Amino acid sequence: MDLNEIRNEINAIDDALCSLFVKRMQLSGEVAEVKRQSGKKVFDPARENAIIERLTQDLSSIDAEAVAELYQSIFAISRKKQHRLLQKDSELTQTLRNLIKNPTELPDTVDVACQGTDGAYSSIACRKLFANPSTLFFENFESVFKSVKCGLSKYGVLPFENSIYGSVVEVYEKLCNSDVYVVKSVKLPIHHTLLVKKGTILSDIREIYSHPQAIGQCGHFLGTLKNVCVTKCLNTALAARMVAESDRTDVAAIASEICAENFGLDILKKDIQNSCTNYTYFYCISKDLEVLEGANKAAFMFNVANEKGSLADVLSKFSLKNINLTKIESQPIAGRDFEFMFYAEADITGKTEEILSLFTELEEELSFFRFIGIYPEV
Repeated sequence: MDLNEIRNEINAIDDALCSLFVKRMQLSGEVAEVKRQSGKKVFDPARENAIIERLTQDLSSIDAEAVAELYQSIFAISRKKQHRLLQKDSELTQTLRNLIKNPTELPDTVDVACQGTDGAYSSIACRKLFANPSTLFFENFESVFKSVKCGLSKYGVLPFENSIYGSVVEVYEKLCNSDVYVVKSVKLPIHHTLLVKKGTILSDIREIYSHPQAIGQCGHFLGTLKNVCVTKCLNTALAARMVAESDRTDVAAIASEICAENFGLDILKKDIQNSCTNYTYFYCISKDLEVLEGANKAAFMFNVANEKGSLADVLSKFSLKNINLTKIESQPIAGRDFEFMFYAEADITGKTEEILSLFTELEEELSFFRFIGIYPEV
């Protein structure tokens, strides 16, 4: 056969497939009604697996793989239709729909928890988020979470990702295990400076203090120094204070320019980070579930069985709804055999209803699903 003859035959098959697919979807709608009456869940993995096994048992491995992939898409479309027909939102989806209809704004004056001290990057991010915050400083990230959870502070500000050094894993872990929500995020340009006491020159320095993230972000500069040890501390502002209060003249800190003014230090070098495009994203968290005006991002966590295609099945749901996942990252689950927790973010601009219906599906179908927040990213 020539190409036109082959295509004509394909067209005939496509016509038959389309007609049969429409009939299958009609029957899927009837299944939804039976499930409504019986109270059964939409997702029936045993039934789906049995269909694929029956259809592929006599096929070659290549054809079996293709048929399995096709039917996974068909199942996803069928479940989507059944959810729509049943119109059964989860409690989370119902709450979010109401909040999205009545968005709020962050207050100008409020108690906000931050890790570090004044001049640390978290405090700078805090002032970008709030006009006149009453900032409570804590030694570590866990204390920020606890302050928000117990109501000592209404909000908390935490770093969660840097464009050079990657994610702040501890914050992700706390988000997974804490009943708090992200209500806003802010992108802060990070300009690291080398701070010293007056009169100290570069060749004098034998020890540099800073936070591990800042140290990692300045690895190229630090690699040029000889006979200098690097000491990790809880935050960059604390590092600057340690230099200011030390009797030594051979110490320095990697911190913000604000810390130079706050602690009376000299700026020996500016912009010592590995890249001039160095940004850190900060989350604003709250104990209460809130949706602010202009929310355009959604964040959530989930895990799937350690089985072939389980992650692909989840990701395909976003593709089918034309939702762009802007981030997905995995972390191993302690005590599990090669099982991972996935953290994901999605751009939901113009896709509010799609993401809400998808949350209902994910809550029903996944063994673990944790909603993190719907929020504006600025």
